[in-house]
Formats: sequence, C-alpha cells, structure tokens
Amino acid sequence: MASAQKNLSDFATSDLPDISQHRFAILVSEWNTDVTEALFSGAYQTLIQHGTTAENIVRGNVPGSYELTLAAQWMAQRDDIDAVIAIGCVIQGETKHNDYINHAVAQGLTHVSLKTNKPVIFGVLTPNNQQQALDRAGGKHGNKGDEAAITAIKMLGLKKQVLK
Repeated sequence: MASAQKNLSDFATSDLPDISQHRFAILVSEWNTDVTEALFSGAYQTLIQHGTTAENIVRGNVPGSYELTLAAQWMAQRDDIDAVIAIGCVIQGETKHNDYINHAVAQGLTHVSLKTNKPVIFGVLTPNNQQQALDRAGGKHGNKGDEAAITAIKMLGLKKQVLK
C-alpha cells in the first residue's frame, strides 16, 4: 500500500516479542540529515518504547545511503548484534542517480541479510522530492523509522518462532 494512503507509524503492537535482551544496530546516512535524523529518532524511540535499552542500540553513521550496505555487513557480522536497521534518504532529483543507488542499496541489504541470517531492514526513503521525504520522516504520513524498528522487532520474533 502506498504511504500516501497509510500512516507509517500505525501498526499492530499487541503481538510483539520481548526485545529486552536483543541488540540493534541503526546505521544512519549523513546525506539529507534533516530527514535521516528524524528517521533515526523514530527508530530509536520505537525500540526503546517496545522494550530495549539505550545500551542495546549501537549507532553508526555513513556518508551516504550507498555506504549503508557495507556498514550493514560489518554490523551484522558482529555476534552481539541481532538486527540491523539501515536509515537513508535518496531524493529523485534531476538525474537518475537515485535509480542506481536505491537498487544497489536494496539488493545489497538483502544480500547481507541472507548472508548473515539476521534481519537487515531497509529504512531508506526513495521520494520524488524533499516534501515527500519530510512527510515520511515524522510528517503527515508518520515516520518510516518507526516502521523500520517495528519490522526489525517482528522479524526477530518470527526468527525465534521458525528456528526453535
């Protein structure tokens, strides 16, 4: 469903697993910081709200969204990290750079997740313009950072259920 019809911060939380013993890495792109910092804040606050502690959240900054893939691999390879959330924002602009970056990051994060058998969550906005980004980083459509954190939590719950 397109986020134009859905608030990214609306989700069912009644069946979330206990995350008090889980450690999360949140990687944040330094490009479009007004957007990525708001996304980070949403993810961080959602993890805290649902049971983890500040000590169980490791933050890493990367120069741009393209660098999220390698940083995600480094974090996911750590034995003390259970899930990785990649936060970025690539705005359409006047060139096709976003097509190449978004595709590479999505494919790279998927590869890291499969390679490490850990949830690696795509929290990268791919809007057409700055206003659409702001609308999805705590604006009228909620916060994609909240959604990314809930996705990480739910994937950890599913992993526990499936790999008993």
